[in-house]
Amino acid sequence: MILGIAHQLQRRGVDIAYGKPLGTCLSELQTDTMDEDVRFIAQTLGLPSTRLLPTLVSLDEVSIMKRIYGEDDTDFAALLTEYHQDKWGDLVLLEGAGTMEEGRLFNLSLPQLAAAIDARVLLVSRFHSELVVDGLLAAHHQLGDRLLGVLINDVPGERLEGIHSKVRPFLENKGIPVLGVLPRSDLLRSVSVGELVHQLQAEVLCRRDRLDLMVESLKIGAMNVNAALKYFRKSHNTAVVTGGDRTDIQLAALETSTHCLILTGQIPPHPDVLNRAEDMEIPILSVDLDTLTTVEIIDRAFGQVRVKEPVKVQHVFQMLEKYLDLERLLNTLKLQAVPKN
Repeated sequence: MILGIAHQLQRRGVDIAYGKPLGTCLSELQTDTMDEDVRFIAQTLGLPSTRLLPTLVSLDEVSIMKRIYGEDDTDFAALLTEYHQDKWGDLVLLEGAGTMEEGRLFNLSLPQLAAAIDARVLLVSRFHSELVVDGLLAAHHQLGDRLLGVLINDVPGERLEGIHSKVRPFLENKGIPVLGVLPRSDLLRSVSVGELVHQLQAEVLCRRDRLDLMVESLKIGAMNVNAALKYFRKSHNTAVVTGGDRTDIQLAALETSTHCLILTGQIPPHPDVLNRAEDMEIPILSVDLDTLTTVEIIDRAFGQVRVKEPVKVQHVFQMLEKYLDLERLLNTLKLQAVPKN
């Protein structure tokens, strides 16, 4: 959401700065202490170092235990005074934690952060049911006038009409501005084959050059081949998990919208399977895991996927341009922006 909103504001001539007071994603390369989200946002939006606010503490095990054991009594809220300086441009976008209360151990929960720097809050809430209003009403009660508005994200297509006709008017009548309702996107929930290789510690048996393919759904091949074909054809851009000895299932999967085969049991695939996968440019992975564990790891990958790939970035930009009420946001923030080209 921050990426898409910031891009829209930049297009309207707003000088953006970005910060993440509570770090949650340390450098994967362990080469520095910069949060990966900060690095990604800065690179994608072209933000110079003069438009990046410092991360105050990382929400990792070491920092947490130091705090609990009394080895770190830093007043992190006091460090936020640096955020009040005038050098940050027209608007500072700060990324909050994953929940309202995450970071309270360091006095950096969302309500504490907003109060310390007198900030307005744009709340993003992932749709799970119409009871999403419960959390938003509670947040409004806690944040009061600091709540700038809400974005309801990840709404299934069949529920959009109800959100617009019932939930949105209800929230508006309760004094909660709804600045956008975003539909569920299979692309944004997808993971790359390369990420699955990393998560599963898999061996790549063929087409290492196609690890950039995106996987949007997961299927398990454990039935007869005729049933498997019908099953696989119901999904798009699929990862199929099956035993290394199920040559019939593997060949069936390669004839559908499969973006990778994941073989369990460490049984080498038949040469016909490898040859067909090479021709179809579909990677085959081998894992030293049972099927249940493999599926659990992939499910977690879908749930925790981060936006990294260029195709996802462009999709985010397009979605926020379409579904964000930018004019209302600009008016609420009293920002002067140049007309959109």
